[in-house]
Amino acid sequence: MIAVDTSVLLRYLLQDDEDQAARAGAVFAAGETVLVTDVVLVETIWTLSGRKYRLSKAQLVAVLERLFSEPSIRFEDDDVVWRALHAYRSDGEAGESTKHVGFADALIVFKALRTAASDGELLDGVYTFDAAMQRLPYAVAPGERVNWPSVARGDELNEPR
Repeated sequence: MIAVDTSVLLRYLLQDDEDQAARAGAVFAAGETVLVTDVVLVETIWTLSGRKYRLSKAQLVAVLERLFSEPSIRFEDDDVVWRALHAYRSDGEAGESTKHVGFADALIVFKALRTAASDGELLDGVYTFDAAMQRLPYAVAPGERVNWPSVARGDELNEPR
């Protein structure tokens, strides 16, 4: 297994620098498993949605789906990333009047659920002041109670994709 940082993943996806894109492509084509960590994934989505590239939510979803289809790519936790992608995609396209859930927000919630379940703990909430994020299961404002049942084993994380 090898891992890539954000710059290599971006050159592979964007193909915007001929030399670096070719070298990044060779990494993914070499036949080794390529680890894309949560940090690299979130940085990549943040960069692609930012001022320079301005990808829409639909385009970002397509990028994430493409990464899932790549046979050499492995995420830190494929199921958690898949569930975060599903929650992100399900929240709709961001508009001027409504802030929508970000991919990083969804990843935070599902990573917390997985970590608590792996530790045999109950997750009683992911506290946030972000109103859009509060639409996700287990995400609430500090001082509020979670409306979803706590899980000891993270069963909803073990559903087949």
